[in-house]
Amino acid sequence: MKKTITVIDTFGFLFRAYYALPPLKAKSGEKAGFPTGLLTGFMNFISNIGKDFQTDYIVFALDAKGPTFRSDIYTEYKSHRPDVPEDLLKQLPIAIDWIEKMGFKTAIKTGFEADDIIASIALDGKQKDLEVRIVSHDKDLYQLIDDDKVYLFDPIKKVVINEDKCFEKYGVTPKQFTDYQSLLGDSADNVPGVKGVGAKTAEALIKQYSSLDSIYDNLESIEKPRWQKLLTEGKELAYISKQLVTLSQDCHCIDELDKYVLPKENPILKISDILLEYDLNRIVDRVNKEGLNYKTEIPQSKIVEKKVEVEYILLNDEKKLLDVVSSISDDALVAFDTETTDIDARNADIVGFSFAYEENRAYYVPIGHFYLGAPEQISKNTAIKAISILNNKKLILQNFKYDYAIIKQTLGLELKLYADTMILAWLLDSSSKIGLDFLADKYFDHKMIAFKDIVKKGENFSNVDITEACNYAAEDALYTYKIYYALLEDFKNKECEHIIDIAHKYEFDFIYVLANMEENGIKVDVNKLKELKDINYTHIQELTSKIYESAGTEFNINSPKQLGTILFDTLKLPPSKKTKSGYSTNEVVLQKLHDEHEIIPLLLQYREAFKLQSTYIEPLLELGLKNDDNRIYTSFLQTGTATGRLSSKNPNLQNIPVRTKAGALIRSAFIPREGYTLLGIDYSQIELRLLAHFSEDKALVDAFNEGKDIHRQTAVQIFGEEKADENRSIAKSINFGLLYGMGSRKLGDTLGIPAKDAKKYIDSYFEAFVSVKDYLKSIEDKAFTDGYVETLIKRRRLFDFDSANGMMKAAFLRESVNTLFQGSAADLIKLSMIDIYKSYKDNNNVKMLLQIHDELIFEVKNEEIDKITKNLVEIMENIYNLRIPLKVSRSAGLSWQELK
Repeated sequence: MKKTITVIDTFGFLFRAYYALPPLKAKSGEKAGFPTGLLTGFMNFISNIGKDFQTDYIVFALDAKGPTFRSDIYTEYKSHRPDVPEDLLKQLPIAIDWIEKMGFKTAIKTGFEADDIIASIALDGKQKDLEVRIVSHDKDLYQLIDDDKVYLFDPIKKVVINEDKCFEKYGVTPKQFTDYQSLLGDSADNVPGVKGVGAKTAEALIKQYSSLDSIYDNLESIEKPRWQKLLTEGKELAYISKQLVTLSQDCHCIDELDKYVLPKENPILKISDILLEYDLNRIVDRVNKEGLNYKTEIPQSKIVEKKVEVEYILLNDEKKLLDVVSSISDDALVAFDTETTDIDARNADIVGFSFAYEENRAYYVPIGHFYLGAPEQISKNTAIKAISILNNKKLILQNFKYDYAIIKQTLGLELKLYADTMILAWLLDSSSKIGLDFLADKYFDHKMIAFKDIVKKGENFSNVDITEACNYAAEDALYTYKIYYALLEDFKNKECEHIIDIAHKYEFDFIYVLANMEENGIKVDVNKLKELKDINYTHIQELTSKIYESAGTEFNINSPKQLGTILFDTLKLPPSKKTKSGYSTNEVVLQKLHDEHEIIPLLLQYREAFKLQSTYIEPLLELGLKNDDNRIYTSFLQTGTATGRLSSKNPNLQNIPVRTKAGALIRSAFIPREGYTLLGIDYSQIELRLLAHFSEDKALVDAFNEGKDIHRQTAVQIFGEEKADENRSIAKSINFGLLYGMGSRKLGDTLGIPAKDAKKYIDSYFEAFVSVKDYLKSIEDKAFTDGYVETLIKRRRLFDFDSANGMMKAAFLRESVNTLFQGSAADLIKLSMIDIYKSYKDNNNVKMLLQIHDELIFEVKNEEIDKITKNLVEIMENIYNLRIPLKVSRSAGLSWQELK
C-alpha cells in the first residue's frame, strides 16, 4: 500500500489565511485586541487534517531569512514586494512556533525558498515511492505536478490540482510550466519574462513549440512578426526568468521518514492552553468533542468509474431520417450541430448535421461528403424537411450564430434557438474558456475527438469518411445536450439561476442581431483605398530614402536588431539597456530619443505609415475587392470580453484609431451604398450617467436631470465658477479616470502634473460629490465579499480573490468597478440593439452595420433619414428607466469619418 507525505507551503498558506478571513481579534484576557485571523485559519486547517485529506507523513516547508541564490541571478528578484501588513507580521512567528510545539516537523535551508524545499521533498518522495501531496495553490509549484505521484491540494477550496486542472487553467502541462512562466514572467516576484508577451501568447507559443528552447530554435518560422520581435528583444530575460522560476530539487531530503510521521497525540490539545489565551476557544472545544480526524493506517480505495455506453447512429436513409425526427415529441430538447467545409460561415457549404435528444444516443445526417466510394447520402431537399421538423422542437446549440448562418445560406431556413450552451457558459463565468472541448472535459472528464485527428491537412470535412464523421459529429451533438443540463445544475449550485432568465430574455435574442449585422456588412470605397495605398507607398519610399541618407547606409528598417546597430553603434545615440538579442528600439525608446537625431522623427513616421499600409489599407482593400458590392464582413463576438462589451474580428473594426490622422484616412473609406447615408448614434457620457444612477449622488443626479454639462459642472465644483471653463478637460479626465480605478499617480501622468496636485483634485472631487467615494468603495467591498460583481441587468463577472496575490487582488478591485460601469453600458446598448432589430429587421430602408462600444452605425435610405433617426433616438433614450435621463448624440454623413 502506497504511503503519502503531505508538504505544507507554510508561508503561502498563512498569507492566504490572513487575507481570506476577516480581521479577527482576541476579545478578552492578556491578549485582548491581538489580531487572530491568520491564527484562526491556520488552526482550522490543522483541525481538518483527516477530514480534508489523510496522510502518513507531514512536513511544513519554511522560507529562510535573507537572500537566496536567485538574488545572484537577478538583483531585481522580489525587490519591489509591498510591505507586509503589521497584523500579519505579528501572527506569523506565533504560528511557526505553534507548528513545533504541536510536534510537527519543519524543513528550512539558508539560501533557498520554501518552494525549493517542497520541490526537493517531492523528488525525494517520488524516489521513495511515496504519494506526495503539496498543500498550496501557488502556481510556482505547478511544475512539480506528476499525476498519481505529486499533486497540489488547495486547502481553502478543498480541491486537488492535478495535470488536468493545470492544463484547464493555463493551457499548458506541468512539464511545460517553467517555460510558460519564462515567457510570461511574474509581476508579484518581479520575474521579468518577455516584455509584451501575455498569457494567451505564451500559451499559444508553448502549445505550438512545446519548450523555450524549441521556440528560439524556430524563431524564424513564428508567423507573427510582432511575436518574433518581442521574443528576439526578450531572449536574455526569458532565460534569466527560466532560472528564476525553476525550483531547486537538491536542498532537502527525507531519509529519516520516522521524523515526519503524524503525531499520535492530538497536536491541538498540546497547545490548548495557549489557544485559549488567544481566544480560540471554539477550536479547542471542537477538538475535545471530535478528537482526532486522521488515522495512523489509511485505507486506500480505488474509485471504479461506471462506463456508460453511447450510441452514434448514421442516418443516410431518407425514410429512416424522417421517421426519427417525426418521432421526437414537440416539447423535447434537441441538441443540433452542423458540419461544414470552412470555419468562415460566408465561405462554407454544409456537409452534414447531427442531433441528440437522449442522454446517450446521437445521430449524424451526411449531405455533402465527396470522396471516392462515398455511400448514398441525404439530399438537400430532404435535409430541409428534416431540419424544418427539428426546428419546431427546443433547439440547443453550441455557438448558434455560426449554425444559423450556415443553415440560412445553404438551405434557406432560419433556425429557432431555445438555448446556446456557449453563451450560458460565458454568462456563468465570463473569464473562463467556453469551447465545447473544454466544457466536455470540465463537466464529464471527457476528451472530445479532435478535428485535426480526422481532417487531413489541406482537406476539409467533406473529405472525411462518413463513419468517422458520424462519430465526430454525433459526439458534438450529444455533449452539447449533456453540457446544457450540466450548466443548469452549475447555475443552481452557484445560486445564480436568475442568469438563465437573462439568457432567455436578452442574450439569445442578441445572437440574431449580430447575425443580421454580419450579413449586412459595410461598404468601402475601393478606389479611395487604392489611392491611399499608392500615396502611402510613395510616402514610405520617401521616408526610407531619408532614413538611409540620415543613417549614411541602407539597412532593414523593420529589423529591430539592424536598427539598434545603426542607432546605437553607428550613430552613437544613448542606448537603452542592451540584451543578448540587441538593443531595444520600441516606440518608448524612440520617443525618448526624439530630439537626439533627425533620424528618430523619420523612423516614427515610417512606422506609422508602414502600420497604416500593412494593418489597415492593404487588408481592407483586399476584403473590399472580394465581392461586387465592395462590402466588408466582420465577425462580432458576443463572448469576446469579460465585461460584456462586444468585440469584432476578421477584420477587427473596433480598433481603428479615432484621434489620429491615419485613423481618419481609414474611416473616410467606409461609405454607404448608393442612395443611402451613414448614421451614427451614440450614448452621451453613458458611464457617468450610470455612476449617477447607481450612487444616487445628489449633485451628480441634479446635474444630469438639469441637463448641465457634467464636465464643466465638475470643474465648477473643483476649481470654482471663474476657472471652470479653462479646467474642463481636467475635470473630464477625473470623471472618467475614477471609473477605471485611476489613482493620483496615473491622473498626474495623464495631466502632466505632480501626483500630489492630482490627489488634491481627486479629494476636491469627492468633497463635491460626497456619495461617490463611498459608493465606489462599496463596489470593491461587495466584489471581495461575494467574489463577483453584477451589471445593470444582473450579469455577473467572477473574481477569484482566493487565488490572487496582492497585485492581482488590487487589479480585481479596479476591474470590479470598471466592469460595473462598462458592463452596464454594454447592457444598455445591447438592449437597444435588440429592440431596434425587432423593429426594423424586415425594413430595407435601414440596416444596422456596426457597434463601436457606445455607438451604433446605420445605413439609412436618404428619403427616410429624418423619420428613422427620430425613431432610433427614441428607442435608445427610453430603453431603460434610470434615475437620470439617457441621452444620445447623432450625426449623418457620406463616410464613417464624417460621423462626429
